[in-house]
Amino acid sequence: MKKLEVLLKDLEILHPKYIDLSLSRINKLLKKIDNPHLDLPLCIHIAGTNGKGSILNFIKNIMIKSGYKVHAYISPHLEKINERFTISNNIITDKKLFETLKFIKKINNNQKITFYEITTAAAFYLFHNNKADFLLIETGLGGRLDATNVLKDNHISIISPISLDHQEYLGKSLNKITREKLGIIKKSSIIISAKQKRNVQEKIIKYSLKNQNKIFYYGKDWTIKQIDKKNFYIRKNKKINKYKMPSLLGDHQVYNASTSIQTINILESKGYSFNRKNINDGLISTKWPCRLEVLKKKSPIIILDGAHNIDGAKSLRKFIIKSKHKTWIILGMLNSKDIKSYLKILKNSIAGVIAINIPNEKNSLSKFDIKKACDNLNIFCSVEENITKAVYNLKNIQQANQIIITGSLYLVGKVKKLLNN
Repeated sequence: MKKLEVLLKDLEILHPKYIDLSLSRINKLLKKIDNPHLDLPLCIHIAGTNGKGSILNFIKNIMIKSGYKVHAYISPHLEKINERFTISNNIITDKKLFETLKFIKKINNNQKITFYEITTAAAFYLFHNNKADFLLIETGLGGRLDATNVLKDNHISIISPISLDHQEYLGKSLNKITREKLGIIKKSSIIISAKQKRNVQEKIIKYSLKNQNKIFYYGKDWTIKQIDKKNFYIRKNKKINKYKMPSLLGDHQVYNASTSIQTINILESKGYSFNRKNINDGLISTKWPCRLEVLKKKSPIIILDGAHNIDGAKSLRKFIIKSKHKTWIILGMLNSKDIKSYLKILKNSIAGVIAINIPNEKNSLSKFDIKKACDNLNIFCSVEENITKAVYNLKNIQQANQIIITGSLYLVGKVKKLLNN
């Protein structure tokens, strides 16, 4: 829909900064449309560094399989902006999204506002005006000053695994980043904390005690007992429950699934109806593009993965080692990322790197800077002009069993769109 594309470009220039963390602009806009964010279905708000989208999608699909209507808001999108908005179980249509954004833009009356803030306002407007049993929201960046945090009440606040990322906005230390993420927690919120680094978990527990929030956290209230090819086992209150392995690849997705199951268990204790079959069906049916997504199953296997930070690289390394394939990565990253630390983690698990620029991305790290970082770490690296040549010109990777395109969700989203076309 060309009209929608033109409108989106108009919205992108309403504020000179792409990211400008504040709640004042969106609060002013929401007030003009009668504060729809104050009257919404039961809300589950998710903050963290990695796994937010996977946890949200597991919960969403379990709820849908259980017969519930669900709204959801995610970011960023990979191919189409429509992906950000789930309204009563369905991705929004171009027509409905165009009408809503056009209305919100008119109400905003050309006041300065970021693209993310105006789409978030549109999401709240849509969620208020359509019926659902649950609302699932993931933060875009941080938590305390994220546009989604205008919410006054979250029934459940989920904290997914926290690590270093976006330090230029959230602070240089893990302590400061954790403080920003915990900003989504409200007085009445139940906190669910995924598996965390020890110092992060301690800070979350301390926060819950200080503010008298009820908390459930990995390591105390549930743990993964075992993982095999078909099932995984959760220990909870000395009892071990068996669940089907999720469709998403990687052991980290099993941990994300366990956080989602803990959320469902809490809702069940509040009177909502779920059963083991609903949960298993939801785990199996969940698809989350560009998270270890297999595009080609025969050798060389081709996989898309949006890993772009330290913990993402660790999960990717674990997957590569477990796969036992000779693996090359095609790598493109934003210039704000810690390329040196990222490559150090992957160094001993990969055969080499093909460096590219992220297509049409002004903040892309130069492919020559990627090569320089590889050279400094004694990682073999070649550069390619574009993603098409990197994928199909196998001169440097003819002995590869597995090719993983990674380093940025912006990159893998564009690759997926390119290959689909």
